[in-house]
Amino acid sequence: MQIYNTLSRKLETFESISPKHVGIYVCGPTVYGPPHLGHVRGPIVFDVLRKYLILQGYKVRFVRNITDVGHLVGDADEGEDKLAKQAKVEQLEPMEVAQAYTDAYNSVMDRMNVMKPSIEPRATGHIIEQIEMIQTIIEKGLAYEANGSVYFDVMAYNSHQHYGVLSGRVLEDLQAGAGNQSRSLEGQDEKRNPNDFALWKRASAEHIMQWSSPWGKGFPGWHIECSAMSARYLGEQFDIHGGGMDLLFPHHECEIAQSTAAHNHSPAKYWIHHNMITINGQKMAKSLGNGIMVEQLFSGDNPLLAQAYSPMTLRFFVLQAHYRGTLDFSNDALLAAQKGWSRMQTAFKLVDSLQTVKADASCNVEDIDLGIQESLNDDLNTPQVIAHLFELARRINVVNDGKDSITEATKLTIKSIIHDYCEGVLGMKAEDGADNSGLEDAMSILLELRGKAKTDKNWALSDQIRDALKDKGFEIKDGKEGTTWNKI
Repeated sequence: MQIYNTLSRKLETFESISPKHVGIYVCGPTVYGPPHLGHVRGPIVFDVLRKYLILQGYKVRFVRNITDVGHLVGDADEGEDKLAKQAKVEQLEPMEVAQAYTDAYNSVMDRMNVMKPSIEPRATGHIIEQIEMIQTIIEKGLAYEANGSVYFDVMAYNSHQHYGVLSGRVLEDLQAGAGNQSRSLEGQDEKRNPNDFALWKRASAEHIMQWSSPWGKGFPGWHIECSAMSARYLGEQFDIHGGGMDLLFPHHECEIAQSTAAHNHSPAKYWIHHNMITINGQKMAKSLGNGIMVEQLFSGDNPLLAQAYSPMTLRFFVLQAHYRGTLDFSNDALLAAQKGWSRMQTAFKLVDSLQTVKADASCNVEDIDLGIQESLNDDLNTPQVIAHLFELARRINVVNDGKDSITEATKLTIKSIIHDYCEGVLGMKAEDGADNSGLEDAMSILLELRGKAKTDKNWALSDQIRDALKDKGFEIKDGKEGTTWNKI
Protein backbone atom coordinates (compact mmCIF):
# COMPACT_ATOMS: atom_id res chain seq x y z
CA MET A 1 0.00 0.00 0.00
CA GLN A 2 1.24 3.45 -0.95
CA ILE A 3 0.31 6.22 1.49
CA TYR A 4 1.15 9.93 1.44
CA ASN A 5 3.44 10.81 4.33
CA THR A 6 3.23 14.49 5.23
CA LEU A 7 6.60 14.18 6.97
CA SER A 8 8.43 13.23 3.75
CA ARG A 9 5.94 15.00 1.43
CA LYS A 10 5.71 11.97 -0.84
CA LEU A 11 3.96 8.66 -1.34
CA GLU A 12 5.65 5.86 0.58
CA THR A 13 5.15 2.11 0.73
CA PHE A 14 3.60 1.30 4.07
CA GLU A 15 5.70 -0.99 6.24
CA SER A 16 4.72 -1.45 9.87
CA ILE A 17 7.36 -1.22 12.59
CA SER A 18 6.31 -4.62 13.96
CA PRO A 19 5.24 -7.27 11.44
CA LYS A 20 1.45 -7.53 11.14
CA HIS A 21 0.91 -5.08 14.01
CA VAL A 22 -0.03 -1.43 13.49
CA GLY A 23 -0.31 1.37 16.03
CA ILE A 24 -2.45 4.37 15.02
CA TYR A 25 -3.01 7.58 16.98
CA VAL A 26 -5.63 10.04 15.75
CA CYS A 27 -6.38 13.40 17.35
CA GLY A 28 -9.94 13.33 18.64
CA PRO A 29 -12.37 16.13 19.48
CA THR A 30 -12.20 18.90 22.05
CA VAL A 31 -15.50 18.16 23.77
CA TYR A 32 -16.97 21.58 24.49
CA GLY A 33 -19.87 21.47 22.01
CA PRO A 34 -22.00 19.13 19.90
CA PRO A 35 -20.33 17.40 16.92
CA HIS A 36 -20.48 19.42 13.71
CA LEU A 37 -19.84 18.68 10.05
CA GLY A 38 -16.12 19.31 10.43
CA HIS A 39 -15.89 16.45 12.93
CA VAL A 40 -16.95 13.69 10.55
CA ARG A 41 -14.33 13.54 7.80
CA GLY A 42 -11.33 12.48 9.87
CA PRO A 43 -13.04 9.62 11.70
CA ILE A 44 -14.38 8.22 8.40
CA VAL A 45 -11.01 8.50 6.61
CA PHE A 46 -9.08 6.78 9.39
CA ASP A 47 -11.85 4.22 9.84
CA VAL A 48 -11.36 3.19 6.20
CA LEU A 49 -7.58 2.98 6.69
CA ARG A 50 -8.01 0.90 9.84
CA LYS A 51 -10.52 -1.48 8.24
CA TYR A 52 -8.34 -1.96 5.16
CA LEU A 53 -5.33 -2.82 7.33
CA ILE A 54 -7.47 -5.32 9.25
CA LEU A 55 -8.63 -6.86 5.96
CA GLN A 56 -4.96 -7.26 5.02
CA GLY A 57 -4.35 -9.26 8.17
CA TYR A 58 -2.90 -6.60 10.49
CA LYS A 59 -3.74 -6.40 14.17
CA VAL A 60 -4.46 -2.71 14.74
CA ARG A 61 -4.37 -0.77 18.00
CA PHE A 62 -6.30 2.42 17.30
CA VAL A 63 -6.05 5.25 19.83
CA ARG A 64 -8.25 8.34 19.51
CA ASN A 65 -8.06 10.82 22.36
CA ILE A 66 -10.57 13.12 24.01
CA THR A 67 -9.33 16.65 24.75
CA ASP A 68 -11.02 17.85 27.93
CA VAL A 69 -8.45 20.35 29.19
CA GLY A 70 -5.69 22.61 27.87
CA HIS A 71 -7.20 23.60 24.51
CA LEU A 72 -7.49 27.36 24.87
CA VAL A 73 -9.70 29.71 22.89
CA GLY A 74 -7.84 30.68 19.71
CA ASP A 75 -5.56 27.60 19.92
CA ALA A 76 -2.90 29.80 21.57
CA ASP A 77 -1.04 29.74 24.90
CA GLU A 78 -3.15 32.48 26.46
CA GLY A 79 -6.85 32.87 27.05
CA GLU A 80 -9.64 30.80 28.51
CA ASP A 81 -9.91 27.02 28.29
CA LYS A 82 -12.62 26.16 25.74
CA LEU A 83 -14.20 23.54 27.96
CA ALA A 84 -14.04 25.64 31.14
CA LYS A 85 -15.64 28.55 29.27
CA GLN A 86 -18.53 26.33 28.13
CA ALA A 87 -18.94 24.97 31.67
CA LYS A 88 -19.50 28.52 32.92
CA VAL A 89 -22.05 29.17 30.17
CA GLU A 90 -23.99 25.99 30.97
CA GLN A 91 -23.41 26.37 34.74
CA LEU A 92 -22.07 22.85 34.99
CA GLU A 93 -18.94 21.14 36.21
CA PRO A 94 -16.38 20.91 33.36
CA MET A 95 -16.47 17.11 33.45
CA GLU A 96 -20.27 17.17 33.04
CA VAL A 97 -19.78 19.17 29.85
CA ALA A 98 -17.00 16.83 28.70
CA GLN A 99 -19.10 13.73 29.35
CA ALA A 100 -22.19 15.06 27.60
CA TYR A 101 -20.35 16.06 24.43
CA THR A 102 -18.16 12.94 24.44
CA ASP A 103 -21.35 10.87 24.51
CA ALA A 104 -22.85 12.99 21.70
CA TYR A 105 -19.71 12.58 19.59
CA ASN A 106 -19.54 8.82 20.09
CA SER A 107 -23.25 8.47 19.31
CA VAL A 108 -22.66 10.13 15.94
CA MET A 109 -19.65 7.88 15.31
CA ASP A 110 -21.76 4.80 16.03
CA ARG A 111 -24.52 5.91 13.67
CA MET A 112 -21.97 6.48 10.90
CA ASN A 113 -20.57 2.97 11.46
CA VAL A 114 -17.17 4.18 12.66
CA MET A 115 -15.41 1.49 14.70
CA LYS A 116 -14.89 2.35 18.33
CA PRO A 117 -11.24 3.11 19.17
CA SER A 118 -9.21 0.41 20.87
CA ILE A 119 -8.42 3.00 23.54
CA GLU A 120 -10.04 6.41 24.08
CA PRO A 121 -7.85 8.25 26.61
CA ARG A 122 -8.76 11.62 28.12
CA ALA A 123 -6.24 14.38 28.73
CA THR A 124 -7.46 14.85 32.32
CA GLY A 125 -6.83 11.17 33.01
CA HIS A 126 -3.17 11.45 32.08
CA ILE A 127 -1.90 14.48 33.99
CA ILE A 128 0.83 12.41 35.66
CA GLU A 129 2.23 11.20 32.33
CA GLN A 130 2.23 14.75 30.99
CA ILE A 131 4.06 16.10 34.06
CA GLU A 132 6.66 13.33 33.80
CA MET A 133 7.27 14.06 30.13
CA ILE A 134 7.65 17.78 30.83
CA GLN A 135 10.19 17.02 33.57
CA THR A 136 12.21 14.92 31.12
CA ILE A 137 12.24 17.75 28.58
CA ILE A 138 13.37 20.23 31.28
CA GLU A 139 16.17 17.88 32.38
CA LYS A 140 17.43 17.79 28.79
CA GLY A 141 17.64 21.57 28.73
CA LEU A 142 14.88 22.02 26.16
CA ALA A 143 12.22 23.59 28.38
CA TYR A 144 12.21 26.18 31.18
CA GLU A 145 9.98 27.27 34.05
CA ALA A 146 8.77 30.85 34.33
CA ASN A 147 6.44 32.07 37.09
CA GLY A 148 4.81 28.67 37.49
CA SER A 149 4.47 27.99 33.76
CA VAL A 150 6.75 25.78 31.64
CA TYR A 151 7.63 26.59 28.02
CA PHE A 152 9.33 24.56 25.33
CA ASP A 153 12.57 26.23 24.24
CA VAL A 154 12.26 26.24 20.46
CA MET A 155 15.63 27.94 19.87
CA ALA A 156 17.51 25.40 22.02
CA TYR A 157 15.71 22.54 20.27
CA ASN A 158 16.36 23.95 16.83
CA SER A 159 20.10 24.14 17.50
CA HIS A 160 20.35 20.38 16.94
CA GLN A 161 16.92 19.42 15.55
CA HIS A 162 14.57 20.95 12.98
CA TYR A 163 11.50 22.73 14.29
CA GLY A 164 9.37 22.87 11.13
CA VAL A 165 10.25 19.41 9.78
CA LEU A 166 6.57 18.52 9.36
CA SER A 167 5.04 21.80 8.23
CA GLY A 168 8.01 23.08 6.23
CA ARG A 169 8.04 26.30 8.25
CA VAL A 170 11.38 28.00 8.80
CA LEU A 171 12.08 29.20 12.34
CA GLU A 172 13.75 32.40 11.12
CA ASP A 173 10.58 33.31 9.21
CA LEU A 174 8.43 32.49 12.22
CA GLN A 175 10.64 34.68 14.38
CA ALA A 176 10.37 37.56 11.93
CA GLY A 177 6.59 37.25 11.94
CA ALA A 178 6.42 37.03 15.71
CA GLY A 179 8.69 40.02 16.04
CA ASN A 180 6.12 42.19 14.31
CA GLN A 181 3.45 41.25 16.86
CA SER A 182 2.88 42.89 20.18
CA ARG A 183 4.51 41.18 23.18
CA SER A 184 2.13 42.92 25.57
CA LEU A 185 -0.27 39.97 25.76
CA GLU A 186 -0.50 38.25 29.12
CA GLY A 187 2.32 35.77 29.59
CA GLN A 188 4.20 36.68 26.41
CA ASP A 189 6.95 38.39 28.41
CA GLU A 190 7.56 35.08 30.23
CA LYS A 191 8.79 33.47 27.04
CA ARG A 192 12.41 33.62 25.96
CA ASN A 193 11.20 33.53 22.37
CA PRO A 194 7.72 34.32 20.96
CA ASN A 195 7.64 30.90 19.25
CA ASP A 196 8.16 28.98 22.49
CA PHE A 197 4.98 27.13 23.41
CA ALA A 198 3.42 26.15 26.71
CA LEU A 199 3.90 22.70 28.17
CA TRP A 200 2.30 23.69 31.47
CA LYS A 201 0.40 26.84 32.41
CA ARG A 202 0.12 28.41 35.83
CA ALA A 203 -3.53 28.64 36.86
CA SER A 204 -5.02 31.75 38.38
CA ALA A 205 -7.09 31.28 41.53
CA GLU A 206 -10.38 31.52 39.62
CA HIS A 207 -9.38 28.95 36.99
CA ILE A 208 -11.77 26.02 37.50
CA MET A 209 -9.50 23.31 36.05
CA GLN A 210 -6.14 22.97 37.76
CA TRP A 211 -3.81 20.34 39.20
CA SER A 212 -0.78 20.25 41.48
CA SER A 213 2.61 20.05 39.79
CA PRO A 214 6.29 20.59 40.62
CA TRP A 215 5.78 24.16 39.36
CA GLY A 216 2.63 24.91 41.34
CA LYS A 217 -1.07 24.75 40.54
CA GLY A 218 -1.78 24.68 36.82
CA PHE A 219 -2.91 22.74 33.79
CA PRO A 220 -1.20 21.10 30.79
CA GLY A 221 -0.69 22.72 27.41
CA TRP A 222 -2.73 21.49 24.46
CA HIS A 223 0.16 19.83 22.60
CA ILE A 224 1.73 17.80 25.41
CA GLU A 225 -1.36 15.66 25.99
CA CYS A 226 -1.12 13.86 22.65
CA SER A 227 2.62 13.26 23.01
CA ALA A 228 2.13 11.75 26.47
CA MET A 229 -0.92 9.63 25.64
CA SER A 230 0.42 8.27 22.34
CA ALA A 231 3.65 7.21 24.08
CA ARG A 232 1.66 5.67 26.93
CA TYR A 233 -0.45 3.40 24.71
CA LEU A 234 1.57 2.96 21.51
CA GLY A 235 5.16 3.33 22.67
CA GLU A 236 7.75 6.00 22.05
CA GLN A 237 7.53 5.31 18.32
CA PHE A 238 4.50 3.98 16.48
CA ASP A 239 3.30 3.60 12.90
CA ILE A 240 0.71 6.23 12.02
CA HIS A 241 -0.32 9.60 13.45
CA GLY A 242 -3.44 11.05 11.85
CA GLY A 243 -5.43 14.25 11.95
CA GLY A 244 -6.72 17.18 9.95
CA MET A 245 -4.64 19.64 7.97
CA ASP A 246 -5.66 22.31 10.48
CA LEU A 247 -3.65 20.44 13.16
CA LEU A 248 -0.46 20.17 11.12
CA PHE A 249 0.86 23.44 12.55
CA PRO A 250 1.32 24.15 15.35
CA HIS A 251 -0.20 21.09 17.08
CA HIS A 252 1.53 18.24 15.26
CA GLU A 253 4.73 20.20 14.75
CA CYS A 254 4.89 20.72 18.50
CA GLU A 255 4.13 17.05 19.14
CA ILE A 256 7.15 16.07 17.06
CA ALA A 257 9.36 18.56 18.89
CA GLN A 258 8.20 17.41 22.35
CA SER A 259 8.52 13.70 21.60
CA THR A 260 11.89 14.14 19.92
CA ALA A 261 13.11 16.15 22.90
CA ALA A 262 11.94 13.46 25.33
CA HIS A 263 12.71 10.31 23.35
CA ASN A 264 15.32 11.40 20.78
CA HIS A 265 13.15 10.56 17.74
CA SER A 266 9.88 11.47 16.05
CA PRO A 267 6.89 9.70 17.60
CA ALA A 268 5.33 8.40 14.37
CA LYS A 269 6.74 6.89 11.19
CA TYR A 270 3.89 8.10 8.96
CA TRP A 271 1.93 11.36 9.38
CA ILE A 272 -1.37 11.31 7.49
CA HIS A 273 -3.54 14.41 7.16
CA HIS A 274 -6.99 14.81 5.64
CA ASN A 275 -8.14 18.07 4.11
CA MET A 276 -11.00 20.26 5.25
CA ILE A 277 -14.73 20.41 4.48
CA THR A 278 -16.01 23.67 3.04
CA ILE A 279 -19.65 24.74 2.72
CA ASN A 280 -20.71 26.08 -0.66
CA GLY A 281 -17.09 27.04 -1.32
CA GLN A 282 -16.59 28.80 2.02
CA LYS A 283 -14.71 27.73 5.13
CA MET A 284 -17.01 26.80 8.02
CA ALA A 285 -17.01 29.57 10.61
CA LYS A 286 -19.31 30.87 13.33
CA SER A 287 -18.83 34.39 11.97
CA LEU A 288 -20.21 33.30 8.59
CA GLY A 289 -23.17 31.56 10.17
CA ASN A 290 -22.65 28.46 8.03
CA GLY A 291 -21.91 25.85 10.68
CA ILE A 292 -23.98 22.66 10.59
CA MET A 293 -24.36 20.26 13.50
CA VAL A 294 -24.35 16.58 12.55
CA GLU A 295 -27.72 16.04 14.24
CA GLN A 296 -29.14 18.79 11.98
CA LEU A 297 -27.97 16.78 8.97
CA PHE A 298 -29.85 13.75 10.29
CA SER A 299 -32.98 15.77 11.07
CA GLY A 300 -32.89 18.26 8.16
CA ASP A 301 -33.35 21.11 10.66
CA ASN A 302 -31.02 23.66 9.07
CA PRO A 303 -31.69 26.43 6.49
CA LEU A 304 -28.94 25.04 4.23
CA LEU A 305 -30.72 21.66 3.99
CA ALA A 306 -33.76 20.78 1.90
CA GLN A 307 -34.34 17.52 3.78
CA ALA A 308 -32.91 15.09 6.32
CA TYR A 309 -30.07 12.79 5.29
CA SER A 310 -29.13 9.40 6.70
CA PRO A 311 -25.79 8.65 8.39
CA MET A 312 -24.80 6.39 5.48
CA THR A 313 -25.57 9.16 2.98
CA LEU A 314 -23.20 11.42 4.90
CA ARG A 315 -20.54 8.70 4.96
CA PHE A 316 -20.96 8.05 1.23
CA PHE A 317 -20.65 11.80 0.56
CA VAL A 318 -17.35 11.97 2.46
CA LEU A 319 -15.91 8.94 0.65
CA GLN A 320 -16.69 10.35 -2.80
CA ALA A 321 -13.72 12.73 -2.48
CA HIS A 322 -10.09 11.79 -1.94
CA TYR A 323 -9.10 12.47 1.65
CA ARG A 324 -6.29 14.88 0.70
CA GLY A 325 -8.57 17.06 -1.42
CA THR A 326 -10.99 19.71 -0.21
CA LEU A 327 -14.54 18.41 0.20
CA ASP A 328 -17.21 20.99 -0.58
CA PHE A 329 -20.53 20.49 1.14
CA SER A 330 -23.86 21.56 -0.30
CA ASN A 331 -27.42 20.29 -0.24
CA ASP A 332 -27.10 19.33 -3.92
CA ALA A 333 -23.95 17.32 -3.19
CA LEU A 334 -25.69 15.45 -0.36
CA LEU A 335 -28.72 14.80 -2.54
CA ALA A 336 -26.47 13.37 -5.28
CA ALA A 337 -24.75 11.16 -2.68
CA GLN A 338 -28.14 9.95 -1.45
CA LYS A 339 -29.24 9.00 -4.97
CA GLY A 340 -25.94 7.31 -5.76
CA TRP A 341 -25.96 5.27 -2.56
CA SER A 342 -29.59 4.30 -3.17
CA ARG A 343 -28.81 3.06 -6.70
CA MET A 344 -25.90 1.02 -5.41
CA GLN A 345 -27.93 -0.52 -2.58
CA THR A 346 -30.77 -1.39 -4.96
CA ALA A 347 -28.41 -3.25 -7.28
CA PHE A 348 -26.63 -5.09 -4.47
CA LYS A 349 -29.97 -6.31 -3.08
CA LEU A 350 -30.53 -8.18 -6.36
CA VAL A 351 -27.47 -10.42 -6.04
CA ASP A 352 -29.15 -13.25 -4.12
CA SER A 353 -31.86 -13.56 -6.76
CA LEU A 354 -29.50 -13.57 -9.78
CA GLN A 355 -29.83 -16.68 -11.92
CA THR A 356 -26.57 -18.50 -12.68
CA VAL A 357 -25.39 -20.81 -15.45
CA LYS A 358 -22.92 -23.66 -15.19
CA ALA A 359 -20.52 -22.50 -17.88
CA ASP A 360 -19.90 -20.06 -20.74
CA ALA A 361 -21.08 -17.03 -18.74
CA SER A 362 -19.91 -13.78 -20.31
CA CYS A 363 -19.98 -11.64 -17.16
CA ASN A 364 -17.03 -11.70 -14.76
CA VAL A 365 -15.87 -9.31 -12.06
CA GLU A 366 -12.23 -10.18 -11.44
CA ASP A 367 -11.17 -6.87 -12.95
CA ILE A 368 -13.37 -5.00 -10.47
CA ASP A 369 -11.91 -6.94 -7.53
CA LEU A 370 -8.38 -6.13 -8.71
CA GLY A 371 -9.27 -2.51 -9.47
CA ILE A 372 -10.60 -1.93 -5.97
CA GLN A 373 -7.45 -3.34 -4.40
CA GLU A 374 -5.27 -1.16 -6.63
CA SER A 375 -7.33 1.92 -5.73
CA LEU A 376 -7.04 1.32 -1.99
CA ASN A 377 -3.32 0.68 -2.34
CA ASP A 378 -3.04 3.99 -4.19
CA ASP A 379 -3.23 6.28 -1.13
CA LEU A 380 -6.75 5.16 -0.15
CA ASN A 381 -8.39 6.34 -3.35
CA THR A 382 -11.98 5.89 -2.19
CA PRO A 383 -13.52 7.78 -5.15
CA GLN A 384 -12.03 5.17 -7.47
CA VAL A 385 -13.27 2.38 -5.20
CA ILE A 386 -16.79 3.82 -5.44
CA ALA A 387 -16.45 4.05 -9.23
CA HIS A 388 -15.57 0.34 -9.35
CA LEU A 389 -18.55 -0.47 -7.12
CA PHE A 390 -20.86 1.47 -9.44
CA GLU A 391 -19.52 -0.60 -12.33
CA LEU A 392 -20.26 -3.72 -10.28
CA ALA A 393 -23.81 -2.44 -9.73
CA ARG A 394 -24.19 -1.86 -13.49
CA ARG A 395 -23.14 -5.43 -14.31
CA ILE A 396 -25.52 -6.81 -11.67
CA ASN A 397 -28.38 -4.88 -13.27
CA VAL A 398 -27.44 -6.16 -16.73
CA VAL A 399 -27.51 -9.75 -15.48
CA ASN A 400 -30.76 -9.13 -13.63
CA ASP A 401 -32.33 -7.79 -16.84
CA GLY A 402 -31.38 -11.02 -18.62
CA LYS A 403 -28.87 -9.35 -20.92
CA ASP A 404 -25.85 -11.18 -19.52
CA SER A 405 -25.11 -14.28 -17.46
CA ILE A 406 -22.88 -15.30 -14.54
CA THR A 407 -21.62 -18.49 -13.00
CA GLU A 408 -22.12 -19.42 -9.35
CA ALA A 409 -18.41 -18.71 -8.76
CA THR A 410 -18.80 -15.18 -10.12
CA LYS A 411 -21.86 -14.65 -7.96
CA LEU A 412 -19.82 -15.63 -4.89
CA THR A 413 -17.08 -13.21 -5.96
CA ILE A 414 -19.66 -10.42 -6.24
CA LYS A 415 -20.87 -11.17 -2.72
CA SER A 416 -17.28 -11.18 -1.47
CA ILE A 417 -16.55 -7.78 -3.05
CA ILE A 418 -19.66 -6.25 -1.49
CA HIS A 419 -18.87 -7.77 1.92
CA ASP A 420 -15.15 -6.99 1.98
CA TYR A 421 -15.06 -3.57 0.37
CA CYS A 422 -18.47 -1.88 0.39
CA GLU A 423 -19.66 -3.11 3.78
CA GLY A 424 -16.21 -3.81 5.22
CA VAL A 425 -13.55 -1.29 4.22
CA LEU A 426 -15.85 1.57 3.19
CA GLY A 427 -18.15 0.80 6.12
CA MET A 428 -21.34 1.31 4.11
CA LYS A 429 -24.07 -0.70 5.78
CA ALA A 430 -27.47 -1.27 4.21
CA GLU A 431 -30.11 1.05 5.63
CA ASP A 432 -32.96 -1.42 5.90
CA GLY A 433 -35.18 -2.43 8.78
CA ALA A 434 -37.30 -0.29 11.04
CA ASP A 435 -36.36 3.02 9.46
CA ASN A 436 -37.69 1.93 6.05
CA SER A 437 -40.47 -0.42 7.14
CA GLY A 438 -43.17 2.22 6.73
CA LEU A 439 -41.94 3.09 3.27
CA GLU A 440 -41.82 -0.57 2.24
CA ASP A 441 -45.40 -1.08 3.43
CA ALA A 442 -46.66 2.05 1.67
CA MET A 443 -44.98 1.05 -1.62
CA SER A 444 -46.44 -2.46 -1.40
CA ILE A 445 -49.94 -0.98 -1.07
CA LEU A 446 -49.41 1.38 -4.01
CA LEU A 447 -47.99 -1.35 -6.24
CA GLU A 448 -50.86 -3.65 -5.29
CA LEU A 449 -53.35 -0.94 -6.29
CA ARG A 450 -51.45 -0.41 -9.54
CA GLY A 451 -51.48 -4.17 -10.20
CA LYS A 452 -55.24 -4.29 -9.70
CA ALA A 453 -55.65 -1.33 -12.08
CA LYS A 454 -53.65 -3.22 -14.74
CA THR A 455 -55.75 -6.36 -14.18
CA ASP A 456 -58.88 -4.25 -14.65
CA LYS A 457 -57.25 -2.73 -17.75
CA ASN A 458 -57.45 0.68 -16.15
CA TRP A 459 -54.29 1.81 -17.91
CA ALA A 460 -54.86 5.48 -17.07
CA LEU A 461 -54.82 4.82 -13.31
CA SER A 462 -51.84 2.46 -13.64
CA ASP A 463 -49.84 5.12 -15.50
CA GLN A 464 -50.98 7.81 -13.08
CA ILE A 465 -49.61 5.88 -10.08
CA ARG A 466 -46.34 5.16 -11.90
CA ASP A 467 -45.86 8.79 -12.99
CA ALA A 468 -46.78 10.21 -9.59
CA LEU A 469 -44.21 7.96 -7.90
CA LYS A 470 -41.58 8.95 -10.47
CA ASP A 471 -42.21 12.62 -9.68
CA LYS A 472 -41.47 11.82 -6.02
CA GLY A 473 -38.21 10.06 -6.87
CA PHE A 474 -39.28 6.43 -7.21
CA GLU A 475 -38.72 4.30 -10.32
CA ILE A 476 -41.17 1.47 -11.07
CA LYS A 477 -40.04 -1.48 -13.22
CA ASP A 478 -42.32 -4.18 -14.60
CA GLY A 479 -40.52 -7.47 -15.26
CA LYS A 480 -41.07 -11.19 -15.65
CA GLU A 481 -40.71 -11.72 -11.91
CA GLY A 482 -43.15 -8.93 -11.07
CA THR A 483 -42.94 -5.22 -10.34
CA THR A 484 -39.99 -3.69 -8.46
CA TRP A 485 -39.21 -0.18 -7.28
CA ASN A 486 -36.20 1.84 -6.23
CA LYS A 487 -35.36 5.39 -5.28
CA ILE A 488 -33.74 7.44 -8.08
